[in-house]
Amino acid sequence: MKILIVGYFNEISKSNIARYFPQEWNVVIVPPGEEMLHHIKDCQVIIPEHIKVDHRLLSIAKNLKLVQTGAGFDNVDVPACTELGIWVANAAGVNAQAVAEHVMALILSYYKNIPFLDTFMKNRMNENQLNYTGSELEGKTVGIIGLGAIGKKVAAFCSVFDMNVLAYARNPAVQSDSFVKMSDFDTLVSTSDIVSVHLPLNQQTKQLINKTTFKKMKNTALFINTARGGIVNERDLIDALKNGDISGACLDVFESEPLPIDSELRNLGNVILTPHTAGMPDGRKFHKKRYDFFVSNIKRVENGEEPESRLNQLL
Repeated sequence: MKILIVGYFNEISKSNIARYFPQEWNVVIVPPGEEMLHHIKDCQVIIPEHIKVDHRLLSIAKNLKLVQTGAGFDNVDVPACTELGIWVANAAGVNAQAVAEHVMALILSYYKNIPFLDTFMKNRMNENQLNYTGSELEGKTVGIIGLGAIGKKVAAFCSVFDMNVLAYARNPAVQSDSFVKMSDFDTLVSTSDIVSVHLPLNQQTKQLINKTTFKKMKNTALFINTARGGIVNERDLIDALKNGDISGACLDVFESEPLPIDSELRNLGNVILTPHTAGMPDGRKFHKKRYDFFVSNIKRVENGEEPESRLNQLL
C-alpha cells in the first residue's frame, strides 16, 4: 500500500507522521510539484494539502483507491472521483475538540492581552508604565456561524464562561443545545461581541464574510476564523481592521497559505495570527486522533470495505 501525503512539512513533522503508519506501508511525504506528480502515478491513497485533486491530477493516478482529507474537502472534486471509482472521505469531527480549544485560546489571548503582556514583560519594560485595556467574557455574546461538531463544541465552551451563545446554521434541521439561541445571519453578525466562523468552504460560503458583513458588525466586535480562509474576503477584513469597523481578529486560516510574508495582517496590532494549527494540537502538522482515523480508514479500503465518513458512493 503506497500512501502519498502532499503538503508543506518540516523534517520533524515528516518523521512524526511517517512512523505513525504501519511499517509495511510505503508512506511518501512531498510538497506540491514535480515530485508529487511522479509519486501519484502508483499510489493507492492520497492525503492532499495545498493542492487541488481534480480531473487533471486524477488522470495520472491510475491506481488511486482513496482520497482522504481532514475535516475540510473543498480541494477535492468529489464527482470526478466518483466517476473514476475512487473513494473520498474526510475526517469529520476528529479535530472538533482541538479546534474548539484553539478558538477559546484565541478569545482569551485577545481579551486578556496575552501576546502584548508577554512581549511587555520579555522586553523588561517598567511595569509602572503599563497601559492596556481588557475585558471579561461573562455576559458577552458570541455568534457562531456554522453549528457542526466544532461549532457545537465552541458553543459549549462559551456557555461555561457564562457567555450568551447565538448560532446560525445554513441547514435549518440542525439541532442545538438549550443554551444556544438560533439566529438569522444578519441578527447574529450585528448583535454579537464575538463572531466565530465554523463553515465548510464551498460555492455557497466562498467570501460569505465580506465588506457588507463587517459593516454590520459592532465596531467593538472580535472576528475569529479557524475554518477556511476563502470564506472571508481578506482585503475587506484588512480594511475593516484598519478603519475601525471591527475591533480585532484572530485568524488561523487565510486565503493564501502559507500566509505571504508581506501580508498586511502580519503588521496589524489588533490581530492574533496562528499558522493553520488549530486542528494540530500534538505538534506542527500532527494530530494523533487525525492519524488514528486515517490509518483505520485506509485499512478499511485495503480490505475492500467502505471508508468511514465517506463523501461519495461507488457503484
